[in-house]
Parts: sequence; structure tokens; C-alpha cells
Amino acid sequence: MQIDFSDYAVGAGVATALANSSPAIRVRTSEMLGDPADLARFLAEHAVEPVGTRRITRRDLAQVHVLREEVRAALAATTEQEAVERANALVERAGRGPFLAPNEGGWRWRVGTAPGADLADELAVLAGSGLLAALHALGHDRFRACAAPECAGVYVDTSRAGRRRYCSPQICGNRLNVAQHRARHKREPSDTP
Repeated sequence: MQIDFSDYAVGAGVATALANSSPAIRVRTSEMLGDPADLARFLAEHAVEPVGTRRITRRDLAQVHVLREEVRAALAATTEQEAVERANALVERAGRGPFLAPNEGGWRWRVGTAPGADLADELAVLAGSGLLAALHALGHDRFRACAAPECAGVYVDTSRAGRRRYCSPQICGNRLNVAQHRARHKREPSDTP
């Protein structure tokens, strides 16, 4: 696998989604990666190709569950130094490079993975590279905890304005907006007798 080091949003997005796939994150969410088919769907949703054409196994799933806790620890790091160390450790699992590779008439920085790397190690390099590049481009203050009261999610705010508040705006943001809307309408006096 070759990872475009300058496109940190991809790796940071995979890191965020992976860290928040655990049932311990959202009070009302079950295990998002419960079996190999769930992991295959996760990879497809995030346009991550599994290593070669091999079938995803329960062993791969178990290794990704362990990786998810390592990624979460990098995202939840309280200091920039700790975040860098944890992200570096992810890349070191199977990373090779960086190196320059041709890209549409120019050159791009890439990080590769070692031959024979397993799925969890390839995901570690992708997530770690994204986190390192986001730290370099955006800073540690963009590594945040979700603002939703019933969520323990973490994320990297890769938005241009840097005002994202939720680990998953579609889930946590919508839930909070709906709850606030209902609370406002409950307080408003009714026009009907």
C-alpha cells in the first residue's frame, strides 16, 4: 500500500472512524466491527483496499480491534508530544519511506508499507501517517473530544474553518440538534386551545 502523505484528511478520517467504531464510544451504539464482513464494509466505506486479494479473517478482525485502541490513544493524547509518539509508533509498525512518487506531472510524498504487512499494520500506517500529517499541518488543538453528551468519541478536525464539534456530525450532531429542537418546541406555548 502507498499512502499519500500530503493528503492527511484520508488517514485522519480513517483514524477517527476506526477509533470511534467501538461500542464503548456511543451509549446507544453496538460493536461496529463485529465480524469480518463488518470490517470489509468499513474498509469499502473508507476506500481502503485490503491487503492483496485475501479474505478478511477473524484474526484480522482481532488485530484491528487492538489497533483501534492504539489509534484512540493517539487521538486522545493530552499533549502534542504524546500524540506524535503514538502516531510515530503506528507508522513504525510497517511503514517504509517517506519517498517521492510521480503524480500527474509532479511529485508527491508517499509512505509505503512493508511487503507482507498484515491488514492491521497497513491500517496502522495509514492512520498514523494521517495523524502525523494533520499534526504538522493543523496542530494538536485540532485533536478533539466529541461535544455530544452521550458520546466518548475523539476525532481530528480537518475542516477548513476548524469549528467541527462532533466525532460524527451525521450521528452525534444530528442527535443533539434534534434533541435541542424538541426541547425548544416543548417550551413554546401552543397556539391551539
